[in-house]
Amino acid sequence: MEKAFQDFYADRFSHCYGCGRLNSDGLRLKSYWDGAETIARFTPRPEQSGGVPNHVYGGLIASLLDCHGTASAAAFACRAANCEMNSVTPPDRFVTASLKVDYLRPTPMGAELTIKGKLRSIDGRKVRLDLSLSAHGEICARAEMLAIRLIE
Repeated sequence: MEKAFQDFYADRFSHCYGCGRLNSDGLRLKSYWDGAETIARFTPRPEQSGGVPNHVYGGLIASLLDCHGTASAAAFACRAANCEMNSVTPPDRFVTASLKVDYLRPTPMGAELTIKGKLRSIDGRKVRLDLSLSAHGEICARAEMLAIRLIE
């Protein structure tokens, strides 16, 4: 079985509420390659509804875009450097410097959500991405992200 980008993070970076494999209460989002793009899938739980009945909470949408985006930034940076993601040399961890989300339509509950990432550019520590979140094949939200490689 293919391992998700987040599965390669060092333990100290694996406690994120959105994507941390070591956070038992978190969402545990998993991101993968889909050709030249990245993809994640997530089905919201009933308690993750928004102010409008039967629709997903906007904060959850932003969180999914955020976590998929930073994982995608790590994957794109690794690919650009001609390295493979693996546990021996964990990928660099990226954090969000900017996330602009446009909510295009209500996101229905009960649907599997598809989150996609597309590389816009890499410039040193900066990775710019275009992200989308869809349900039933319709894009519900788009985002632009600037992710920065974390320096320890």
